Amino acid sequence: MRTVYCGQVNLEHVEQSVTLCGWVNKRRDLGGLIFVDLRDREGIVQVVFDPDNKDVFEVANSLRNEYCVQLTGQVRARPESQINKQMATGEVELIATELTILNASAPLALDSNQENSEEQRLKYRYLDLRRPVMSDRIKFRSKVTSAVRRFLDDNGFLDIETPILTAATPEGARDYLVPSRTHKGKFFALPQSPQLFKQLLMMSGFDRYYQIVKCFRDEDLRADRQPEFTQIDIETSFMTSAEVMAKTEEMIRDLFKQLLDVDLGQFPSMPYSEAMRRFGSDKPDLRNPLELVDVADLLKEVEFKVFSGPANDPEGRVAVIRVPGGASLSRKQIDEYGKYVGIYGAKGLAWMKINGAAAGDVQSPIAKFLNEDIIAQLIARTEAADGDILLFGADNETVVAEAMGALRLKLGEDFELVEDCWKPLWVVDFPMFEKHDGGLAAIHHPFTAPVGVTPEQLEADPANALSDAYDMVLNGVELGGGSVRIHDQAMQAAAFRVLGISDEEAREKFGFLLDALQFGAPPHAGLAFGLDRLIMLMTGATSIRDVMAFPKTTTAACPLTDAPSVANPAALAELGITTQVEAKEDDA
Repeated sequence: MRTVYCGQVNLEHVEQSVTLCGWVNKRRDLGGLIFVDLRDREGIVQVVFDPDNKDVFEVANSLRNEYCVQLTGQVRARPESQINKQMATGEVELIATELTILNASAPLALDSNQENSEEQRLKYRYLDLRRPVMSDRIKFRSKVTSAVRRFLDDNGFLDIETPILTAATPEGARDYLVPSRTHKGKFFALPQSPQLFKQLLMMSGFDRYYQIVKCFRDEDLRADRQPEFTQIDIETSFMTSAEVMAKTEEMIRDLFKQLLDVDLGQFPSMPYSEAMRRFGSDKPDLRNPLELVDVADLLKEVEFKVFSGPANDPEGRVAVIRVPGGASLSRKQIDEYGKYVGIYGAKGLAWMKINGAAAGDVQSPIAKFLNEDIIAQLIARTEAADGDILLFGADNETVVAEAMGALRLKLGEDFELVEDCWKPLWVVDFPMFEKHDGGLAAIHHPFTAPVGVTPEQLEADPANALSDAYDMVLNGVELGGGSVRIHDQAMQAAAFRVLGISDEEAREKFGFLLDALQFGAPPHAGLAFGLDRLIMLMTGATSIRDVMAFPKTTTAACPLTDAPSVANPAALAELGITTQVEAKEDDA
């Protein structure tokens, strides 16, 4: 039906007759002539309708936005004075000789001239995706997945599919469950990741595997989370963590160079402990120059218990952020920052304005609790200068890291300190476990290998064990994470016991994996990238919903299809399932 895409018409087509198909992006009636901007997935071209061609002109007069049409015409070069440098096709236009309306459009449910609510955009997603910005993101996504496949294929990786219907496994989030009709009372689970299957593929001898795969997690959502998302899943045998990191870093560098013409350079590495100490985050945005500075050792003897309490607590922390030029902040603005850190559990935000660093001249409601020597040491350690402000966080380590880490990011944006560049990073040397509900939980997942310990040593001192894990971070976003996996049955059993997974539960949930570890399981390691986050970063979008064709809302609903919906009672009966509906307050 077409001979060329609208966005690909150029000077090479001058004096040729071409046929286009697409949608009316805009129609302008200038009296003697009608101009139509015709759009398809590749772009827009201007079409001119001359009244001398009466039949075609009459049809063109009835066109409205989003009419779907086919037209034929002759390409001509625009006069120099009429070239539109804002359009890829701005040097040419089409003189229409034939026009067919393939389908008229009803009045649009979305207003192309105004901001539509996200609910509207998702309900009429097929209209929203026609917008060039959305179309470009989806096309870019396709280019990324094609480039990833080429790289991995060229490096000996095999694309192997793994099951979608599988067994429920405790991997940190709720599973989506699928009832079985043939096994009443039993359920499949949708995979949170292909973790166990890719490990089994390594044990099967396929030493380089990849898959661009859907994963499912029933968890609370936010801008960078969806109930179903896409991973670039990679697993290798007989490769060290350093080798896996080098290969996947090469893939990401090639991707940015090929598609964005950006040279990311060599990625630096940073231990987890340093990232938390300096930035309060295990995915620090290095474009922001602000850092957290520990000062607990200076404040142990002060009378101000807000400081001295955490300073003397082994699990406490007192940290400071120095904001250059921050002394200009009003008390109201400082109070707003205090409310902001409260979101993360902080009880308040102490502050100190530096009016004369050399003389120790400061303005602060807490200055009366600090002698001149401590103030001088605080100024020296933070390298504060005249006109700066020091903002203090004092609480347990977790609260200080989360609150001050978030404050650091907000201050960086508010004071326009964030560089316009790309800052990649590897975060390594993660702890194996973290405290959770009175016990321990895996930082990554229960199949991550520890570094340099025996199974007995792991069980004896799990709190100090480090994992052979690594996260790739870019501009404060975790692009992907991976680890060396446990390939020894005794070590895997020890890790389960540390996590409070009994031998019986381990056998029930992971019996097939434990069995496979007995039969010559090779050393193996892998990494999974969040494709949606990667596309979001590369396209400059602010949410992964804007780089997915048909995403869900933040309540895991689909306005387009009205999913989730009520199941047919007959289908539920066949599955042996009954549902409970919570009574409304009026019915109680």
